[in-house]
This record gives sequence, C-alpha cells and structure tokens, in this order.
Amino acid sequence: MRENSPSGAAVGFLLGLIDTTDAERIRRRIGLPEPTGEAPPEIHGSTHLWSWTRTAVPASVLLWVLEEDDPERNEWVWRHVSADNAMRRAIARGVPFGPAPKGPLTVARSVRREDDPPVPENFTRFGLVGALREGTSMRAARTAASMVVERGDWQAVTEADRDRPLPGYARWALSIRPDCPPGLRARFGTHRKFTHRVEEAGVLDGPADYATAWGPASHVLKVLSMGRLMFPARVGDAEDALRPLVHDHLGDREDAWAVLAQLVDTFRGNAVELMVTAGAIA
Repeated sequence: MRENSPSGAAVGFLLGLIDTTDAERIRRRIGLPEPTGEAPPEIHGSTHLWSWTRTAVPASVLLWVLEEDDPERNEWVWRHVSADNAMRRAIARGVPFGPAPKGPLTVARSVRREDDPPVPENFTRFGLVGALREGTSMRAARTAASMVVERGDWQAVTEADRDRPLPGYARWALSIRPDCPPGLRARFGTHRKFTHRVEEAGVLDGPADYATAWGPASHVLKVLSMGRLMFPARVGDAEDALRPLVHDHLGDREDAWAVLAQLVDTFRGNAVELMVTAGAIA
C-alpha cells in the first residue's frame, strides 16, 4: 500500500488521528510507508494536486479552499474539474471568500481574465436581477446565477427577492451555490425535500457532515487528506468528528486496522460505516 494511493491516503488520514507511536506500529503491520513529513507551504509544485484537480468533489469542498483567500490555492480550484463558472469568475476577479476579506486578491498569472466564462446575453440586456427574473428554464437560471459573484451581488439578490420573490428556477439555481448566504437559502426553502436536493447538489453543512455522511469512504478520506494542505482552516472540523469514532472502533488494534486496509478500496459506504465494519470483523 502506497501513501499516495487512494487507499493509502485514506488510511493515512485516519492514522493521523491516533497516537503517533501506535500509528507507526500499525503502519508497519499493514505495509503503509511512513509519511514524508508535513506538506510545505509552497503548494505550487505539489504532484498530488494534479490528481486532486481531476477528483470530483462536492461544491462546498472547493468553497472551503476559496475561503483560504490564497492565490495559489485559487489557481488549483480554477483548474478543478468540479469548479463552476461562478467560481472561475470570482477567481479571475480576485474576489475574497474568507470571513474577514481585506480587499481584492492577487490573481495567479495563469488565470487570465479573458478565460472568464462568457457573459450571458440576458445579463447584458437586463442586468443581474433582470436576468434572474427572465430565466424561464433551469439552464437559463443557472447561467444568470453564475453572474452572482461578489458580496454586493448577493446583497442585491437578497433585496430583490425581499421586494418581489424571484422565480422558482432562479431560487433553485442560487440555492445550490455553496456560497449562497444561509439566510437567503432558508428563505428560498426549508422543506425536507428541498434541503435534501440542495445537499445532493453538493452543498454541505460543513466538513464534519462530509466526513461522516458522504461516501464512498476511500474517496472522502482521500479528499480530506488533501484538506490539510488545501483547506487547513476547515479540515480540523472533519478530524474532530472522526477522531472519537476511530478510537471507539479501531483504536490501537492492529487487526482492526488490517481489516480496514483490506476493505477500504471496495467499500461503498461512508467512513463511519467503514470503521464500524472493520472493528466488528476484527
């Protein structure tokens, strides 16, 4: 098992949640090499990121990266297969996403404004709110919603909906944006079916939700292992959610970790189910 393989990254992430001495002993038992050390601050040349950009992830995961307000990380989001037009517009314009923005961000040289997705025709004719109101299909509404980029745009949408509710297509297109303000999304809909569809679109409550409820486990844990580099401010929430489960079901038991290493590649459930299963089998 290699550290940079999907299964190796998944198991390695969980091993990082137990005592270091125990983790070293278990690594030797299951044949997982020792980690090479903490990832350096310079992420530009990381070979792992090339495969990460081709790994589909929920939209909220990319938002957690953007919240770091780091031009280098934003460059990798720009290249990511799951990035949408709204994210690419924001990156190209240096829009900050962090909780305390300090002004426009530096834009990486490889991200060119001319590569910004085309401006929708309805936006040119009717403006932002007008384009959202003119959207008569989901495709048109999502295209218009991709022009909601900065905090001021969200404020304009909020005020417009308060003045006269936006059409259903526009509300849905905005709701499935991971950066939609929670208060606005709640006004668009709170029914269980609505919130379920929002979650299916990749909008998560947070890293703890992703770590414990999404699957397959190997995929989620591999993404979280990259989180220590790509969204360090948020990955701790996932670690805190998984740590007690790791201790309860795996602990320092070599046999339980050996079973988990055998199951992880083909297991279709989430990380919690994986750990429970491995612990029970062992």
